[in-house]
Amino acid sequence: IYQNNYNELIGFLSSMVEVLTEHVGDLSPGQTGEQDFTDKEIYQRDLEWLESADAVIAEVTNPSLGVGYELGVAEKLGKPVLCLFNNSDHNRNLSAMISGNHKITTFHYTSLDQAKEEIVSFIHSVS
Repeated sequence: IYQNNYNELIGFLSSMVEVLTEHVGDLSPGQTGEQDFTDKEIYQRDLEWLESADAVIAEVTNPSLGVGYELGVAEKLGKPVLCLFNNSDHNRNLSAMISGNHKITTFHYTSLDQAKEEIVSFIHSVS
């Protein structure tokens, strides 16, 4: 269910700015090329992406250890961070480590249109 949202948000975002992690929206499992890299290579590549990024936008509705780690690294690198959380599933809560962090902008949305509006606003604020 979230994969379609990721794909749509990534497509929207990539129409405005360069997206370094477009593969996370790939709807065809196993086609991202991730299996061609070792864990160490993926780690190093992702750190290089974070270091080169002007800002980080993450959809955080579905908890991920990797994304959480990347958010912490982005914060330490001083990157502006926007976390989008789909509030329509009332059985999920955003981690207090994200929502309580004043260095991370969080936005709760119920429609993709709301998320897209916040993305535009965030990009303008960091440009």
